[in-house]
Amino acid sequence: MEKYFAILSRCPLFAGVVPEEMGLMLNCLGAREREIPKGEPVFLEGDPAGFIGVALEGAVQVVRDDYYGTRSVLTVIQPGEIFGEAFSCAGVETMPVSAFALKGSKILWLDCKRMLTVCSNACQFHNRMVANLLQAVARKNLALSRKIQFMSQRTTKEKIMAYLLDQAKTQGSSEFTIPHDRQALADFLGVERSAMSAEIGKLKKAGILECKGSWFRLRDTAEENF
Repeated sequence: MEKYFAILSRCPLFAGVVPEEMGLMLNCLGAREREIPKGEPVFLEGDPAGFIGVALEGAVQVVRDDYYGTRSVLTVIQPGEIFGEAFSCAGVETMPVSAFALKGSKILWLDCKRMLTVCSNACQFHNRMVANLLQAVARKNLALSRKIQFMSQRTTKEKIMAYLLDQAKTQGSSEFTIPHDRQALADFLGVERSAMSAEIGKLKKAGILECKGSWFRLRDTAEENF
């Protein structure tokens, strides 16, 4: 586990934690590792909740399927990021979403109850962990609000541009890489992939953007033309 301490130090749950404390904390929180092959489920809708996951390797895609089987991508979890915390803190019994490994992944599971309950050893880090967890949940809520902003746009073109302009602002550059492939981006924005591809083609032809795969570059006049 020590080889992952550098990754865990970037995890919001472990903010302010020094390496000397990491091993003790993981033991107290009942941490366990699990390897997930590419394409396999990390968990499925209906599985028991009550855990917090931390991505150590690979990438995890969290999705929601509606009654008719239409899939929406909620988020993609990269190494050092957490997932499942909102449902665990809410006290739901089963997971309302599913998650799959986009590539071979390694996940660290933490027991949420052990995190929120002061143990018999009265570990000094418990208060810090609770504060970190609260902040992480708040940040996820902000991210969800941003996604709602993208999806509330009227047209597919407006959804695409709202997302790309936000990515450019967030990454501080007109040239950036997004954390989605084309299908995942369509699912994330709640649009048909064919319609999205057609709109991206029109934007390229109009000279508003350049792109290849997950790489994009917005022209200086992109926002004006949009």
